[in-house]
Amino acid sequence: MIFGKRDKNKPYKTILMVGETGTGKTTLINTMVNHMLGVKKKDNIWFEITDDQSDRTSAHTQTSIVTVYGFYLQESPINLTIIDTPGYGDTRGIELDKEIAKSLQTLSQSAEVINEIHAVCLVIKATQNRLSDRQLYIFNAVQSLFGRDTAENIVLLFTHSNGRTTKNALTAVKEAKIKCAVNDKNQPVYFLFDNCQGETFDDEYDEEPNQKLYQSWNCTFRGMEKLFKFLDNMKPKTLNTTRDVLQQQKTLEATISNLLCRVQITELKQNVLKQTQEALEQNKEHVKNNKNFKYEISVPYKKKVDIDTTLASVAMCCTICEENCHYPGCWWVTDLSWCSVIKDDHCTVCTNKCHYIKHVKEAKIYVTMTKKEKRTYRDLKQKYEDKIALGESLPKKLEKELQELEKEKIKSMIAFSADSVFTLLHIDFLIEKLKEINEPEKAKRLENIKRTGEKQRALGYFKRLF
Repeated sequence: MIFGKRDKNKPYKTILMVGETGTGKTTLINTMVNHMLGVKKKDNIWFEITDDQSDRTSAHTQTSIVTVYGFYLQESPINLTIIDTPGYGDTRGIELDKEIAKSLQTLSQSAEVINEIHAVCLVIKATQNRLSDRQLYIFNAVQSLFGRDTAENIVLLFTHSNGRTTKNALTAVKEAKIKCAVNDKNQPVYFLFDNCQGETFDDEYDEEPNQKLYQSWNCTFRGMEKLFKFLDNMKPKTLNTTRDVLQQQKTLEATISNLLCRVQITELKQNVLKQTQEALEQNKEHVKNNKNFKYEISVPYKKKVDIDTTLASVAMCCTICEENCHYPGCWWVTDLSWCSVIKDDHCTVCTNKCHYIKHVKEAKIYVTMTKKEKRTYRDLKQKYEDKIALGESLPKKLEKELQELEKEKIKSMIAFSADSVFTLLHIDFLIEKLKEINEPEKAKRLENIKRTGEKQRALGYFKRLF
């Protein structure tokens, strides 16, 4: 959304607004515009530019895309671009945050629109005495999009303030170990704002103006003056690191999705061995007498099927490993060597890390299915004839192979539980698998976390779990 015509001779500033829903980001954006226009309380006028989504009754009606406001006002000595991230960390969870991350990536890839940021503003209510798990999740997620040296560009905006020192909120920030800019006393850089600027005086108090509103006005515009003065001295950070981080997140998501499929196929292979063991047990007299017999088992196989177009348009798959390496895939890529999961001409996701020429991009993916298959004891013996060590029986060989598959599954699960918010999308799967590998206490703790819905606790727990 653009207001005014950009004057290229004016200096420009770009800020990113981040905060939990309901902290007052919308009011702050409106206040910035009124400050740039030179509005005073005596003018008895207030400009509102943004659509206040916090008043809507349903969180699902909130926009899930990043909004960019360009303010090129004649009255202002600078051009200001504000990137707003409404709904970041709201009740829709990880899927919404992924949409926002994609929007930020689109911005970072468009150098004509946004190529650097002067400040990342973390919006927090001044009345808070501790940061919620959701706020920690929001701030950590945003900070992960930028380089380690971005802390000096991160500032705190305390809303709903009465102008007094916000000791509790500052203590909460310090206890949460939020990395941000510090002043010459090594204290976090923060600015105070009230949220009553849009209100009008009550006619009943015309003779004696409402002092509370005047105090609110003075508090907010002093904070705004200090913020803009701070911006004057800030060196911007390029979005090159952000592009790289978002690219890594996409690769990690593809890897996790692939690992999930590999764990599932490992379990199906285990099931084949268990069925074979059962067949040997049921026909142990035939085994003892070395007589042939038939048995039936369910075996897994891969099949390519059309993509659900509501989820994606294309996928990149390995024809050697028969795995989905990037789904949803990079639909804009014409040369597969440019795909985000390809590095040094080789796939970073599929089991054998195959060359990109062994991959295809199309509207199809591999799915694992099972089918009934009849087998014989004679064929089974021939299959394992060269694999059985001296003095080792066929049942023992099957048990050994089963244990090796279990180790492979656990190894995949450890990789699958990487330090990433995408892991949380599969918390039910992990709970089930932890129970299977005889870790009931860990599974129980994850179930408790799932019930509370505190994603930050879950993410922290995953860091310690493996």
